[in-house]
Amino acid sequence: MAENIGTSNDGGGDGYGFKEQDHLLPIANVGRIMKQILPPNAKISKEAKETMQECVSEFISFVTGEASEKCRKERRKTVNGDDICWALATLGFDNYAVPLKRYLYKFREFEGDKAANQVKVSISNSKDDDDDEAQKQQQQSPLMFQHDWKPQQCR
Repeated sequence: MAENIGTSNDGGGDGYGFKEQDHLLPIANVGRIMKQILPPNAKISKEAKETMQECVSEFISFVTGEASEKCRKERRKTVNGDDICWALATLGFDNYAVPLKRYLYKFREFEGDKAANQVKVSISNSKDDDDDEAQKQQQQSPLMFQHDWKPQQCR
């Protein structure tokens, strides 16, 4: 009985009570992302989704592990966006690190503007056109990740 502590009985565990699926991104999300780049009539096999699911999950773990190691050496507990960008560049993924760094900068810029608008709205007691404009800005989706590479279309 004591030898079963921390293990999974279903055969899909890793010895720590986690199933393999617990370490992977949800397959529905992976499939949705894959579909975005394909022509509308294209189909994706279950095998393709599962393969991509394992690859992207491993990639995320690989990059995050590198960023985490940097934080550990610097005696920090929180991995931030700059750490991820650094890890991507360190691991040779400069083609991803550069646009991600631009996105991160724009995201932070937008978040700063959003916070400033929220303060402005809370200070103002009157509901005039400025408040309506600030609320519209808060509701807008600020950024779409702009990448410099062009994916290959299925033929």
